[in-house]
Amino acid sequence: MVMSERLYYSDSFLTNFSARVADIRELSRTGGQSVWQVALDRTAFYPTSGGQPHDQGMIRATSRNGAALEIPVIAVEEDEQGGVWHQTLKPLLAGTEIQGEVDWARRFDHMQQHSGQHLLSAIFAREMQATTASFHLGEASSTIDLAVETLAHHSLERVERIANEVIGEDRAVTIWNVDRSEAEAMLAAGKLRKLPERGGTIRLVEIADCDLNACGGTHVRSTGQIGGLLIRSIERVRQSIRVEFVCGLRAVVAAHQDFSVLTRSAALLSMPRTEVPSGIERLVADAKSNAKELHKLREELATYHAIRLAVEDQIVDRLRLVRRTFAERDAEYVKLLASRLVASVPQTVALLVSAHQEPSLLVLARSGDLDFHAGNLLKEALVSLGLRGGGSPDLAQAHVPHLQTANLLEALAAMVIDRVHSSAVK
Repeated sequence: MVMSERLYYSDSFLTNFSARVADIRELSRTGGQSVWQVALDRTAFYPTSGGQPHDQGMIRATSRNGAALEIPVIAVEEDEQGGVWHQTLKPLLAGTEIQGEVDWARRFDHMQQHSGQHLLSAIFAREMQATTASFHLGEASSTIDLAVETLAHHSLERVERIANEVIGEDRAVTIWNVDRSEAEAMLAAGKLRKLPERGGTIRLVEIADCDLNACGGTHVRSTGQIGGLLIRSIERVRQSIRVEFVCGLRAVVAAHQDFSVLTRSAALLSMPRTEVPSGIERLVADAKSNAKELHKLREELATYHAIRLAVEDQIVDRLRLVRRTFAERDAEYVKLLASRLVASVPQTVALLVSAHQEPSLLVLARSGDLDFHAGNLLKEALVSLGLRGGGSPDLAQAHVPHLQTANLLEALAAMVIDRVHSSAVK
């Protein structure tokens, strides 16, 4: 078992360090490429844990023949025994002296997000009695899950404002260790927000006059280094409310993206940015009104269209069989037309096809005074073609390739005539 000295515990700003390779193991081999795990006797690389992703960076060493080695650290993990393993694509010999360098941009970004999470969770707990159940630091944004039923928009605005006020005050963020009994006393006194289950020494992170919490992650030295916090969205997840947020440079990028979208929207609507929400509301209202009017007009058109089709087609042996293929009519209209046709004209069967897109939609509908099951009849006709479809006794449908619709219409017409005449004989 390899126990590494974790240098980031005492200094989150440490990025360069010296160490010795304590152990190495081959993790996997994929397509001829080996992945190795390297354990060091001391490390500044943070492993994935506590909702915070791992660090990345570089290990530098000298080979046996004197060649300089630069080996990227692509991932860092900890095992159940507390060992820290650095994932690389090249091996190193145990005992090799190395120089490690942590990717500072990635590290500082994670520090901003994690410290921002502590601040945000503390304010939600204090202002709204909403405790944080879980935390996830993502590539583009982070989330906390709050144990509450609802969150009002004005409450989110207040929490965000308070968080940025604390950031602007540049309060100290301090880290120290206590034994478990002392931590339990702090928890009982209400000074500590929560306590991990594990025993031993407890690492505490404090934001002055705001929060005290147990944490093993990397953090900034003062709230000013968080650099700003923006709440991006909320959604309900099971019994919790998930809050998405960004801090630091991520907040700047998000604000710039929002501004760009707002500016483009204002230009498209030919109105000031401040009027975009009301402008969109009017557009949505107009769209709903137009959609309602369009639906009404389509129904009227389908009714008149059905009457015209009924007049154009002849009755054969008391049965009116209407067969049509529409290249410019969509599937919804063709279904509506079939329904109107059989509802308004007795002794009628509609065999209509919408060839508006591939595959075509074929609709078989019958008037209520005819005695056969449209769904079963269509299924029977489709079996030989290896297609699927069906429906109710009155109306059935199936998606059919364009090239097969003509033959299928002929076959269905013959089957309908036979079925109707058979029923009449009975």
